[in-house]
Amino acid sequence: MLQIQKLNVKAAILDMDGVLWRLTTPLVDLPGLFNAFSKNNIQVMFATNNGTATVDQYVKKLAGFGISVESWQVLTSAMATGYSLKKTFPNGGPIYIMGEKALHDTLKDFGFYHDTQAPQAVAAGLTRELDYNMLKDTSLMIQKGLPFYFTNPDPTYPTPEGNIPGAGTVLAALEAASGVKAKLAGKPLPFLFELGMQRMNTTPEETLVVGDRLDTDILGGQKSGCKTAMVLTGISTREEAEQWQPQPDLVIPDIMGLFEEV
Repeated sequence: MLQIQKLNVKAAILDMDGVLWRLTTPLVDLPGLFNAFSKNNIQVMFATNNGTATVDQYVKKLAGFGISVESWQVLTSAMATGYSLKKTFPNGGPIYIMGEKALHDTLKDFGFYHDTQAPQAVAAGLTRELDYNMLKDTSLMIQKGLPFYFTNPDPTYPTPEGNIPGAGTVLAALEAASGVKAKLAGKPLPFLFELGMQRMNTTPEETLVVGDRLDTDILGGQKSGCKTAMVLTGISTREEAEQWQPQPDLVIPDIMGLFEEV
């Protein structure tokens, strides 16, 4: 029996950075991995806290690794931010956006556009061209009392060089400068997982969440009632997983471990 068969699931929601790849370096034989999912009749979706690429860009990146997916299978923290904003501002409209082009483009799909004169809210995320004036202007905007939304809390981001500063470092700076706690949108909040299950028409008991971070992927999966598998190719370590309560259902060296015999 395979590890994934032992878990008795029909679907998997996968993180990408630190699970499938580090930047442009694949961590396993990706075409082989997705052949294994298909062979075992496991539906697959992707849920990433990295909002610096659009859904279409992720579809193209996956295609570049030999994996063909539809856009509905990819969920991002930028999308989650759009859905969160829509709850308060159903008609869209002007907001102050501090983030990369992908965040602007994604929020535009939800009817929101960047405005400095009369914004209804502030939305921010990882900004790799960050400078002091961006932090200053955004924190001043937040201090005006506008609702403050942020894509995700991940403090680091896995690359072939090592773990580099992630969105959480920008979040910490804005919260410190403004004195305001942000409304988070991505993992570990359950929203992306719930949306994924809705799109696949599966229950939490039938769904496996696979990730490399205990504090976002695994925590979010557990909050959603899903089964969880942590891989050791990203941020969190086996020792940290052993201390985590409740522990992940599975801790594996890499995602191909799902298809190992037990």
